Amino acid sequence: MRRFDWTRFESAPLVAILRGFRNEHIPRVIEGLVDGGFVNVEITLNTPDAEAQIRDAVRVAEGRLQVGAGTVLDPAGLERALSAGAAFVVTPSTNLSVVGSCVRRGIPVMPGALSPTEIHTAWERGARWVKVFPADRLGPSYIRQVKEILPAIRLMPTGGVGMGTLPAYREAGASACGIGSPLFEGIDWGADDTTVFRDRCRAFLRAWRSG
Repeated sequence: MRRFDWTRFESAPLVAILRGFRNEHIPRVIEGLVDGGFVNVEITLNTPDAEAQIRDAVRVAEGRLQVGAGTVLDPAGLERALSAGAAFVVTPSTNLSVVGSCVRRGIPVMPGALSPTEIHTAWERGARWVKVFPADRLGPSYIRQVKEILPAIRLMPTGGVGMGTLPAYREAGASACGIGSPLFEGIDWGADDTTVFRDRCRAFLRAWRSG
């Protein structure tokens, strides 16, 4: 497992979520994220050959990106992710066995939750950040309402978060966001020119910082 730096995470708190990518495209994606200013990337374990992709991402990033594992469903998945070199862990649900194991071992974990009960439970069990998923079902107004009653909890809306909604999520009190398909859609990974992707990454970061 690579060392994780929370200060670095917070300097550009957008997590690029890679799901279903082909192995040969990982180096190009990682280089594009680095060039575009991202510092955090998550490769989901339900991606075919996910562990190999995590190892490859860590190798290509050379410390320029913090590489994590997403869609970690159980302790077995957690061990697979850590063995592959993941520096942080993201879950889609409030799996307390995974959260507890991470907290005990000092592994950064961002458990998925939706209801105030799930969000508070994850935080109470030691999660420093909580992923609100699926965020697009309720939108920025929901984040604002949750922050009114749970102001101390750092929230990371994930699921359908696009460039147009980033400022609203930040204004509502989100501390970070997970970005999936809106970051990658329409990119030709077989092409030599990744300028479009690099510029899109930069635009996402500008949108977040404008909030």
